[in-house]
Amino acid sequence: MRFSKFVPLCLACLLAGSCASIVKGSYSSVALNSQPQGAQVYVNGHLMGETPVRLKLKSRHTYAIEFRKEGYPTKTVTVKNHLAAGWIVLDALFGLVPLVLDAVIVDVTTGSWYQLNQKNIDIVLEKEQPRPGTDKRPRESGE
Repeated sequence: MRFSKFVPLCLACLLAGSCASIVKGSYSSVALNSQPQGAQVYVNGHLMGETPVRLKLKSRHTYAIEFRKEGYPTKTVTVKNHLAAGWIVLDALFGLVPLVLDAVIVDVTTGSWYQLNQKNIDIVLEKEQPRPGTDKRPRESGE
């Protein structure tokens, strides 16, 4: 009789372990938009698309996101990560059961304990102003 109660309890703990990997995963979704739209989006130097775009980024990394559009200065936003304490607490509680220790290791190694600090990034790009003395008008003969 005691064994029949122990097995479901162990199974419940095993399923509850690695909570962050199962529920959240190791990626975070980030929505990127710009005004005007159509800016090229570079993540850590790699072209990822044009605004508006939604990207799935690994939660355990930090990213430099650049918005580039001809005629506009490039704008860069840094997206950082941080440890999400709630996942650590859940894994620690269930990690006390020896069967769940492997599941906790999964959360640690996949980076599922991390979250990115931004989910939506909206950038306003402003037209480049000509520098003084750099008149872009075509010159007429005699000037």
